[in-house]
Amino acid sequence: MPGEAVVLDGVWKVYPGGVTALRGLSMRVNFGEVVALAGPNGAGKTTAMRIIAGLLTPTRGVVSVAGANPRAAGVGLRRILGYLPEDAGVYRRMRGIEYLRFTASLYTGDPREREEMIRRAVEISGLGWEDLNRPMGEYSKGMKRRILVARVLMTNPRIVLMDEPTAGVDVEHAVAIRGLLRRWAHERGAAVLFSSHNLMEVDVVADRVYIVSGGRVIAEGRPQDLKEEFKAETLEEVYLKAIKSPAPGGVVNAG
Repeated sequence: MPGEAVVLDGVWKVYPGGVTALRGLSMRVNFGEVVALAGPNGAGKTTAMRIIAGLLTPTRGVVSVAGANPRAAGVGLRRILGYLPEDAGVYRRMRGIEYLRFTASLYTGDPREREEMIRRAVEISGLGWEDLNRPMGEYSKGMKRRILVARVLMTNPRIVLMDEPTAGVDVEHAVAIRGLLRRWAHERGAAVLFSSHNLMEVDVVADRVYIVSGGRVIAEGRPQDLKEEFKAETLEEVYLKAIKSPAPGGVVNAG
C-alpha cells in the first residue's frame, strides 16, 4: 500500500469558547515510515491525533486518512487504523488476557484469527502469564501502557497512531516499544505517527519529525537534516532555536 497514508492541509481547530488548538497545521505521513509530531504539552499534538483518528472535526482544512475523510469513513478504515490515546485506560477488574480476548472478539469471529491476534498481543506486551492473569487494576502505569500498545497492534493495523506511547513505561520497555514502531513501519510497510514531548526519543525513532508550537509547525524534516540546518547537537536545541527564530512563513523545512 504505497503512497500517502495521512494528509493534513491547513487544519485549524477552534474549541467552543474560542480556544484555538491548531492554526493551519499541514503534514503528511507515508506508508513505510515513522513520523513524529513533537513539541511541548499544549502544542496541539493530541488535538491533531484525535482529528486524524476521526474523533474530532476540524474547524477548517482538509484531512485525509488512506484517501478518506476519517469522520465519514466506514468500517474499512477502522480495520486498518490503530489508535492509542494518551489518556487511554483499562478495565480495572478485567484480567489482562481477558482484555486481549475481548478486543480480538470485536474484530473477528474466526477462532484461529482471534488466537493469532492474542498470541501477537502477548508477545508485544512482554507480560508474563502471571501478570496476564491478574486484574489490570493491579498493574503499574507502565504495564497498563504496554498492554494498551499490544491492544492497538494486535489487529495488524496499516496505519498506527500513538499519542505518547512510552508515557510511564520503564527504560527497558520504552526501548522495546520504540524498536517495535520502527519495525512496524519499515518491515511491514505501515504508516506510524506518534506524538511525543520527548525530543530525545523522537531523535532515535522518527524518520521525519514535525515540531509544533502553539498549534503550528515550526520545523519539519529528518532529524539529522534539522540538526544540520540549525547547527544543533540535539532536537531539543533545534526546538529552542526554531521558536526564537522562525523562518519566513513560519516553517523551517529541512530535507
